[in-house]
Amino acid sequence: MNRPGISERNDREMAYLPMEFMEPRWYVAYTSANHEKRVTEQFLQRSVEHFLPLYESMRRWKDRRMKLQLPLFPGYVFVRLALRDRLTVLQVPGVAQLISFNGKPAALPDKEIEALRAGLATQLRVEPHPYLTVGRKVRVKSGALEGAEGILIRKKNAYRVVLSLNLIQRSASVEVDVSDLERM
Repeated sequence: MNRPGISERNDREMAYLPMEFMEPRWYVAYTSANHEKRVTEQFLQRSVEHFLPLYESMRRWKDRRMKLQLPLFPGYVFVRLALRDRLTVLQVPGVAQLISFNGKPAALPDKEIEALRAGLATQLRVEPHPYLTVGRKVRVKSGALEGAEGILIRKKNAYRVVLSLNLIQRSASVEVDVSDLERM
């Protein structure tokens, strides 16, 4: 039942919220162990925009081998929302919290999410990588990852760029053609 004046009061209250509470941004939801896929199912049911980067891994048991889709960043699911709607995320079973600093949820730069999505969209092999703070910084100057910045490493006979999400101190490496890179 709608009571007169309720929506007007809510509109007035919303006018006093800082812009960061109104504008959708990417945040990181920290989940219970091994609950990432269940959490994303709940986000789908609640119409919460989310992103769970997965990679393919071959697992071997005594009697069989199997390809699994595993979270690239175990324990984390990315959500895009306005902070005023954060309870929608925090009430999902399996979500522990939004990654915060000084009690304030920290937003990820759109550029980092776009680079990660572009890297996963390619047919190149993506896998988790230890977070690095030292090494040669490079920028991808062409291809699907154009504009992405990361650290150049070499694995066997292939070059890879380590894309890092500083907020959660996690990284992923993506195979690249060295001719598509420029030094920073």
